[in-house]
Amino acid sequence: MVEGVLTKMHVQYQRQHPVDYFLSFQNSFIHLNQFIGQHLSIKPQSCHCLGCHNIFTPNDVPFFFRRGYCGSCFSQRPEIGDWVISPELSQSHLGIEDRDLAYEKKYQLQPHIVYLAATSKIKVGVTRKKNAIIRWIDQGANQAMELLEVPNRYLAGITEVALKKYYSSTTPWQQMLKGEHIHVDWSREKSHALELIPNQVKQYVANTTDSHPINIHYPIKTKPIKPKSLSIDFLKNGQTPIEGSLQGIRGQYLLFANQQVFNVRRHEGFKVEISVKK
Repeated sequence: MVEGVLTKMHVQYQRQHPVDYFLSFQNSFIHLNQFIGQHLSIKPQSCHCLGCHNIFTPNDVPFFFRRGYCGSCFSQRPEIGDWVISPELSQSHLGIEDRDLAYEKKYQLQPHIVYLAATSKIKVGVTRKKNAIIRWIDQGANQAMELLEVPNRYLAGITEVALKKYYSSTTPWQQMLKGEHIHVDWSREKSHALELIPNQVKQYVANTTDSHPINIHYPIKTKPIKPKSLSIDFLKNGQTPIEGSLQGIRGQYLLFANQQVFNVRRHEGFKVEISVKK
């Protein structure tokens, strides 16, 4: 049994092998792959803000907790500014501050890629270049390809906005977890997408030389047919554990028997007690 505050699962990618998943706590970590096929129990205890680290009681959570942050941190912390979800709102390249210009320059003024990823359909997305494979795994993509590399987040954002007229920017989680794959002619898809990008970024097309998709495999024993989301709800369920036979992991979801799934990232900040039975 271990205790700790949930954050998104860490991943390790190796070609031709299933992704390795880890839960990392302050003084320990768990390699989750080894528990597939065993009974896993996640018992919620309290909530810890990922920003200020204040502890919130179960009764506080519905009113003061969002995306792992308390209300104050959610409105003030630079790492959850609007530019994170909407990269086209980035302005540090103009010297304009949102919440903390030094922080925003550090993360916005570095190479970003615009990519296409495939699960049950093709989606367009943006990420920092060094985080590309991690981003694709977090979204549960079975294949993904770099489309364009640009020098800052703003240029990636306006490219994504242009391509969202033709591609989805979200991943349908139910279809993704069911493993509904599609065949993609990546050479043709990339050529088509590059015809649609804004003139402002066409000079950067030559920066991207990778023309082959990355294939990603997940550690799954049994896929859900009709996935049903499990949530920690202190007011409704108290401190009832999330538990069941772990059947696999994909994206940031734990897949249990009986079609039930648990989104770890959605529950960042929850302090939990985790135990395993064979």
